[in-house]
Amino acid sequence: MRRFARPLLYVGTVAIVVGLGRFHAEFIGHYVFHAQRLPWNLAYALLLCLAAYSLGLPDIGDRRSAWSLAFAAVAIAATGVSALQLLLGSLVLPRFVVLSGALIGAPWFAFCTAVANAGRARDAWRDRVVLVGGAEEQAAFGAEVERDLERPAVAAAMLLPEEARGGRAGAQPLVEAVIEHGGSVLVLDSAASADPTIVDQAARLHEYGLRVRSLTAFYDEWLGKVPIGEVERVSLMFDIGELHRAPYGRMKRLYDVGVGAFGLVVMAFLTPIVLAGNTIANRGPLFYRQPRVGRNNRDYQILKFRTMRPDAVGSEWASERDPRVTPWGRVLRRTHVDELPQVINILRGDQSVVGPRPEQPQYVAELREKMPFYDLRHLVRPGLTGWAQVKYPYGASELDAYEKLQYDFYYLRHESLALDIRIIGRTLRTVAGGGGR
Repeated sequence: MRRFARPLLYVGTVAIVVGLGRFHAEFIGHYVFHAQRLPWNLAYALLLCLAAYSLGLPDIGDRRSAWSLAFAAVAIAATGVSALQLLLGSLVLPRFVVLSGALIGAPWFAFCTAVANAGRARDAWRDRVVLVGGAEEQAAFGAEVERDLERPAVAAAMLLPEEARGGRAGAQPLVEAVIEHGGSVLVLDSAASADPTIVDQAARLHEYGLRVRSLTAFYDEWLGKVPIGEVERVSLMFDIGELHRAPYGRMKRLYDVGVGAFGLVVMAFLTPIVLAGNTIANRGPLFYRQPRVGRNNRDYQILKFRTMRPDAVGSEWASERDPRVTPWGRVLRRTHVDELPQVINILRGDQSVVGPRPEQPQYVAELREKMPFYDLRHLVRPGLTGWAQVKYPYGASELDAYEKLQYDFYYLRHESLALDIRIIGRTLRTVAGGGGR
């Protein structure tokens, strides 16, 4: 049920707005609902859907928050379309459609959120995971299932390989543990997968409908990453969209140019505002340039609006509450406006809209020595945003870089236009919620 909540929200919103348009035309305005009005109705529906997604609907777990965010979403959409009509100087949508769409849309969003939550509870109960793995794998696994999962799951039980194997002839401790804990997914690490007695028990469980996954496959499907212990082993065992699928590479460059051109217009509008803020609480140059490592290990100069003091130099990792950041710089960072000049890098071809985030050359040199497979992320253009950015909180250390690499590998394995759109949507949600960095 959870998987249908979002399509239900989108399709229902379109039906509500278009239906209100036809109702107004026939019973209130007494005119024909012709094809020229349909795009404006669809545009309003799209704005409602975008506002809902950006605010986290229908994935909010709390019922009270769902209602408040539902009203916020329809208010944003109604204000946006009203402002657009004011700029155009034309009433492209009747007030009845705008207001009624908002009044009906809010409870509809709340209902779809309730549907998602009901399905999520059932999914969490259905995906009861039994892990057979070493002590390190168990510790990491326990922490991972507490994070933001792509598919809800709970750790029902964890067994060491020797516990699952059993000591006496005919014993099937793994089968007994799965039955006892109501397991629905069995996960085997590499050591367990190589043990014939464990595999035999897993095969029997599989015959009775239990899903069996390797540790790598579980991380991929449920967590959206590659496990730390498997990163090096799988580093060459997948195709990369930009390298191995030419049509995808061309399409990605095409939408990079389109987004970059639109971003340039937005940047032209916001630059005077940034300049005004700089004169008050961020005196110094407007832009900040810094070398970053791009595709094929070529260095380029990344461009941002400056957020730190002009004399703030050094090679230390930037932190979330960095004291070098000025008061106006904090505003630019919190709103992500400081990242906007990177549209110039995108138009130049240094970056893409979506991809692994670029690092400074000195950090890359350090990480390359400790992780020989780290350079794999440099086979594609770095991105303005990426899978690691929407999945992992702000990080500024070597350990964080290692953690994010697991998500970068997931992106490289699944690189596609569908995943890119998904990441862009989640980025908008993060920006609207004031999170991320």
